[in-house]
Amino acid sequence: MEKPKMYKRKKVIILLVTLLVIFCGLQFLRPEITNPPITGDLKVPHEVQTILKNSCYDCHSNETNLTWYDKIVPVSWLVAKHIKDGRNGLNFSNWDKLSPADQKAKLWESVNQVTLGAMPLSSYTLAHPKAKLSPQDIKVLKGYIWNLRVNNMPQDTSKIKALKAQSDHFKKAEVQAEVQSEVPKAPNGIAYIADYKNWAVVSTTQRVDNGTMRIIFGNDIAVKAIKNKQISPWPDGAILAKAAYDEIEDAEGNISQGAFKQVEFMIKDHNKYKTTNGWGFARFKTPKLEPYGKNADFTIECMRCHQPMEKNDHVFTLPILQ
Repeated sequence: MEKPKMYKRKKVIILLVTLLVIFCGLQFLRPEITNPPITGDLKVPHEVQTILKNSCYDCHSNETNLTWYDKIVPVSWLVAKHIKDGRNGLNFSNWDKLSPADQKAKLWESVNQVTLGAMPLSSYTLAHPKAKLSPQDIKVLKGYIWNLRVNNMPQDTSKIKALKAQSDHFKKAEVQAEVQSEVPKAPNGIAYIADYKNWAVVSTTQRVDNGTMRIIFGNDIAVKAIKNKQISPWPDGAILAKAAYDEIEDAEGNISQGAFKQVEFMIKDHNKYKTTNGWGFARFKTPKLEPYGKNADFTIECMRCHQPMEKNDHVFTLPILQ
């Protein structure tokens, strides 16, 4: 009876030793995580900077501070991916590379992510509980962002002139986009859809941080899905187009559409866009319809932004069309 027990004990010991050897060997496959030079850091009030450094900078800056357990494989593989994705989407250490308008937009989006509970990632705060944001932290961040909002000036002559100057150029740009051999394409291959302006308007929204309005259009499939209340999830083939414009306010406070800024597309195809939760993303900026993103990885930024709306099939603005 003793021999079988000894044999089993020996097998367990051999298994444990084998696992330990494998674990130690994996440590030589640890990814290299470096902190590149800081070209231009974010300039904000001290209390805002403190919150961001505590909760965001490990993944969204070149000042990553790794704990001892962050350096252990296989944890370090996940950490390295989080840092790579985080820096690609938003890097506070390269803040100077963004235009003032884009800086404000990034801050606005970041605070929205925090408010909706999408950031910091729960997998990160589980191992780094000190990074959790308190209600007071969120209040400070929201207060700072609210102070950055744009107050529309009644009959803003600069916006009126921008609209007049843009009208002809924009029409020419769209005509060129429609007749040229290759229409503008996003880095992930999605082409600009010129016909979106003929679709039904399904909703509108505002961005008080930059004084713009958004008009959201839906193609026939999207409109049918809305009418049939079949948008959770949206059906394949549904396309939403969100066009951004300046807001022009008259002396009575009425808001009208100003100069075009950009248009974003969300295309539903759960097979083709499986890696981005069934949605294909594309953005075209300025009347020249310049594709957004240096490479196809820009969709990571899109999905991170839309992740908090997972229960609404990742769509932020619910349709008002009935």
